[in-house]
This record gives sequence, C-alpha cells and structure tokens, in this order.
Amino acid sequence: MKEKEIKHVFFDLDHTLWDFDKNSALTFEKIFEVHKLNIESALFLSVYEPINLNYWKLYREEKIDKVSLRYKRLKDTFDSINYKVSDDIINKLSDDYITYLTTFNHLFDDTIEILDYLKPNYKLHIITNGFEEAQQKKMDNANISHYFDTVTNSEAAGVKKPNPIIFNHALHLADAIPEESLMIGDNYEADILGAEAIGMDVILFNYHNDNADKHIKQVKYLSELKNYL
Repeated sequence: MKEKEIKHVFFDLDHTLWDFDKNSALTFEKIFEVHKLNIESALFLSVYEPINLNYWKLYREEKIDKVSLRYKRLKDTFDSINYKVSDDIINKLSDDYITYLTTFNHLFDDTIEILDYLKPNYKLHIITNGFEEAQQKKMDNANISHYFDTVTNSEAAGVKKPNPIIFNHALHLADAIPEESLMIGDNYEADILGAEAIGMDVILFNYHNDNADKHIKQVKYLSELKNYL
C-alpha cells in the first residue's frame, strides 16, 4: 500500500480504538453496585459476552431492533446464570448501562500514538454500528473526537455494516472514493467484507487472534499499522 494511493482512513470505533470489553466490564460493575445486585461480574461477563455478540449479529442483519437487543442480551444472561431479576430492573439496567458506559474511556494501546502518526498525512474518519447517543460521548470523553473529519453512524445512515449503503454514505460524507480509502476494523464480516465489497482497501485489527483469511492484511497491535501506512 503506497501512501499516495490512500488519502482517507476509516476506523471502526468499538473493539478497534475504544476498548469496549474493558469499559463494558467496568460499567457492569458500576450498575450492579448502583442497583445493589449481588452478582460476580466475571461470571456474568463470561456468559454475557457471547450472548451480546450474537444479538449484535442479529441487529446488524436487521432481525431485531435496538430495544430488543438491549433487553434480551441482559434477560438471556440473567436466565442463564439463574439470577432472578424483574423486567423493570432489566430495563433500568439497560438504560443505566448506556448512561455509564460513556463515562469510562479506556482505549486500546497505541491508539493515540497511531492517530497522531496518521493525522498529518490522511483524512481520518469513523464508521460505527454503535448507538448514536453513545458513540460521540465515547469519543469526546476519550479525547479523540478532534482526530476525525467525519463520523458515520448506522442509525443516521439507516443501515448497519456490512451493508454497502453505510460505506457509500461514509464515503460521500468524507468526499472520498473507494480507491483512495482504507477501512480498519476488528469485525471480519462487518468491517472487512463490507468495505471490500465496495472497493475499499482493508486491514483487519485481529487483536483477538481469530483464524481470519490469510490473504487479508491484518495487525494484532495498532502500532503495526505503520507497516502499511
């Protein structure tokens, strides 16, 4: 990848720059404390995380709406660990989770370093499937908003990654073309296949060491992006 070919670098936010797992774990500890729920957070998270990923996949595929996602991921987890909790509490936890999640701002190692490195030479952008009310707060509280020229959110675009509409929406907003654009994200289906389908270059942020397509450029640490950019 030659520097002159790429002018626009698009990042996913959650699980790519913003350390979702760490911030989410801290949020659950906080809301369990607020609601005086005697739950071992490590046990809860071990059950919740795969359930959450599955519901996000359904959400991406337009098979459930946001309200269902936020309720069912908690309901299923409590049922799985045999912890009795009312629907009223689940709904309150769901709201409080979104409220408190944006108060934690842990980023992946090297996030600031790589953004400082890229900013002078590229236009930087965000494409995210996360909830609109939370994503900007995450970026503001983590002090990274100023790096990005545009932020494309799935709720504003009307569809979610990997739908080509959201990528084309982001390109239009950025005044960019696919041949001069690169997508960096952790989700092979949503970020990589989605961006590739419309002709963008891609790099998989494979911090979780998944068995991904070896033909795809990938990095385990964000600092390794310097090998490509």
